Amino acid sequence: MLRAVDEDVERLKRSIGMLPQPQVNPPLIVVSGLPGAGKSFFCRKLAERLPCLVLASDTLRKVLFPSAQYSEAENRRLFSACHVLIEELLRNGIPIVFDATNLLERHREFLYRAADRAGAKLILVWVEAPTEVVRQRLLAREKAAAPEYDSEAGWEVYQRMKIRYQRICRNHLVVDTSRDISPVIDKIVRAAQR
Repeated sequence: MLRAVDEDVERLKRSIGMLPQPQVNPPLIVVSGLPGAGKSFFCRKLAERLPCLVLASDTLRKVLFPSAQYSEAENRRLFSACHVLIEELLRNGIPIVFDATNLLERHREFLYRAADRAGAKLILVWVEAPTEVVRQRLLAREKAAAPEYDSEAGWEVYQRMKIRYQRICRNHLVVDTSRDISPVIDKIVRAAQR
């Protein structure tokens, strides 16, 4: 009988679709940031330049929890499955971009260890934007209720999360999505292809 995490991983795998070509020492690009900072936009632009699988926690959450509650238990279950899936894919040579808030260092540690165990190139990115830009984005997202947004986080969630986040302790890139993001994408592409 499969454990709950294994069942969740299988459900996530079935939702993925086509995988990019496997490679030796694939990159694991961990994209972190507050809601509305532009993480998903940044990941889409990066994927246009780098063949990789973008795993977005907001999308994967909807696979496991169609009526998401965002509880601690739900978060634990989602990220446990994500971490197992990421390590398995990395061991199979699949280059990955992980799009999630990843606000706490202890949560990012799981990803650091998975990359080490799989022999992957770990690339860390902090995505940000000025507070007023984020506020406008989140308010527009709330009004639009558009299906292209998997995230349900609004301005209130952003404000709660902003006081909790911890700086990334390892070397990382910082990108402000209110500006030209192409220089950071160029750096990531070079690092991933090294």
